[in-house]
Amino acid sequence: MAPDEPEEDRLRSVALQNANAILAARQRAERELAAERERLRITLASIGDAVISTDADGRVTYLNGVAETLTGWIEAEAAGRPLPDVFHVVDQDTREAVENLALQALREGAPVGLPKHTVLIARDGTERPIDDSASPMLDESGRRVGMVLVFRDVTGRRHDEEVRARLAAIVESSHDAIVSKTLEGVVRTWNAAAERLFGYRADEAVGRSISLIIPPDRLDEEQEILARLSRGERIEHYETVRRAKDGRRLDVSLTVSPLRDSEGRIIGASKIARDVTERKRVEAALQEAVAALREADRHKDEFLALLAHELRNPLAPLRAGLQIMRMAADDAALVARTRDMMDRQLSHMVRLIDDLLDISRITRNKMELRRSRVLLADVVSSAVETARPVLEAAGHELTVSLPPEPVHLDADLTRLAQVFGNLLHNSSKYTERGGHIWLTATLDGELLVVAVRDDGIGIPAAAFPSIFEMFSQVDRSTERSRGGLGIGLALVKGLVEIHGGSVEAASPGPGRGSTFTVRLPVLKSEAEPAPEVPAAAWQDASGSNRRILVVDDNRDAAATMATMLQILGNEVRTAKDGLEAMEVAEGFRPQVVLMDIGLPKLDGYEVTRRIREQAWGRDTAVIALTGWGQEADRSKSREAGCDGHLVKPIDLPSLEKLLIELQGKSSTRSQGG
Repeated sequence: MAPDEPEEDRLRSVALQNANAILAARQRAERELAAERERLRITLASIGDAVISTDADGRVTYLNGVAETLTGWIEAEAAGRPLPDVFHVVDQDTREAVENLALQALREGAPVGLPKHTVLIARDGTERPIDDSASPMLDESGRRVGMVLVFRDVTGRRHDEEVRARLAAIVESSHDAIVSKTLEGVVRTWNAAAERLFGYRADEAVGRSISLIIPPDRLDEEQEILARLSRGERIEHYETVRRAKDGRRLDVSLTVSPLRDSEGRIIGASKIARDVTERKRVEAALQEAVAALREADRHKDEFLALLAHELRNPLAPLRAGLQIMRMAADDAALVARTRDMMDRQLSHMVRLIDDLLDISRITRNKMELRRSRVLLADVVSSAVETARPVLEAAGHELTVSLPPEPVHLDADLTRLAQVFGNLLHNSSKYTERGGHIWLTATLDGELLVVAVRDDGIGIPAAAFPSIFEMFSQVDRSTERSRGGLGIGLALVKGLVEIHGGSVEAASPGPGRGSTFTVRLPVLKSEAEPAPEVPAAAWQDASGSNRRILVVDDNRDAAATMATMLQILGNEVRTAKDGLEAMEVAEGFRPQVVLMDIGLPKLDGYEVTRRIREQAWGRDTAVIALTGWGQEADRSKSREAGCDGHLVKPIDLPSLEKLLIELQGKSSTRSQGG
């Protein structure tokens, strides 16, 4: 047996060595595994993401520090609990619980992720938006033995995303063009307003140079803007011009801000462009309006000064004439000459005021024509008669030439005579004493052409564009010396145009005379002859022997009017206010009432209405006699029951003409009744 012992010892020794080697290897493996576990623990503890692991049944086996912080659970308390107890997540919008990821990963054997907008509800109720994913853990045989869940707090990222989304919405909904570009001027973003303003779609602009919308003559501005941006400057309210896709030039106001990266380096620019084309147009229009108002104000001041001058001119001889008549009452010849002079000066003053009223009516489209079938010869005769005193006083020779056949016009005879009278008066004023004036009328097809020509001082070429404007005067010093307000030609133009005609001026130059040519349509169709005016039952054609009531609160005006009417053979009474007018009229039973409107106690409108209510007053001729001569004033007097409307001061011929017209109407009414 002895020989066998050494072999046994040897085998025992080998077995012992093997056991020791196996033990050492196991201890080494355990140490390595422990080291690996420590490394894994340290790694999981040091990463920024939260990590939770579970066993195959979905029970928590591990939480790292971040997971403990986010869930509010410590590892010792969470170990062995079902994952939904520790990791409780809901949908941010619906607030419904999200399926257990551990069970899903274990069931499917593949990584899964949380849907977007998931919220983790911590142990203390704190809510945090998270991103999450889960993966199964497999053993060597591929059997699922657990799951690893990795998630992170994305509160900051979600906030940034929301901010970016809001900013993007603001940019897209902005009415201003918002563009970003690099420091080299390459477009990076292009909002909807930029598309509308400049006409380029975003895909046409992005990636191209911003010079796409910069006119060639403005390219230097872009270099200046980029240089200022590179220095970190913000540029505000920089007004310039940009070019749209269709070539239109746009006035824009720019605000340009530098764009910086996370380290503060300037990497580009954000540009806001606001279309100020309309604002510029409005500003230009306002500037023009202000300039026009200033010019109008200047004209107004000059006109008022001129008006004062022109009104004082006739007032001075009128006052002097009164003194002469007092001082030389016994000198009949001197009194007669003085009276004629005063009549001329008064007519001049009335003409100035009438022209002002007429031009006002024309500019407000309130001029009312009394059209009828009139003969050109009658119009010219009336115009010449009106201008004759001025022509004779200046010693001018007037030559009138009319077509041999009668020419009829559809016109207001008085207004058309006023046109040619003004032209004759204008020629007389600008022609040196003893000059020549021609009024020539010819037919040109369906048009009547009337030319008023003189050999006077002429018209400079620079004056033609404004010669028919209100208060336009060729030479101010000359105008003042010759008299006038500078509205005569404006009045001519207005009256001719509302008759459907035209007027133009021509002159070979200063010192060579001038010609004013009026063109008017000729009346072709024959009209019924006007009926003859029957004799009045209550007055004769001479206009005398009437019972007339003069109502005026100006005692002097009432007394002088009454005196003139009495001299003509009329029976006259006066009243100074509305109530007295009714009392006098009740007893006097006037055939004609000359009614002032601005009366005390009762105004003229009310007195007229009360007269019309009386049986005796229905056929009484009531004539408004007032200083108000606008169309609205005439309408009011008609509505109150007045038969006519005369503007102060009146002359007897105008009054007689109106009375004769009213006589015919009264007779017609009587016959019809």
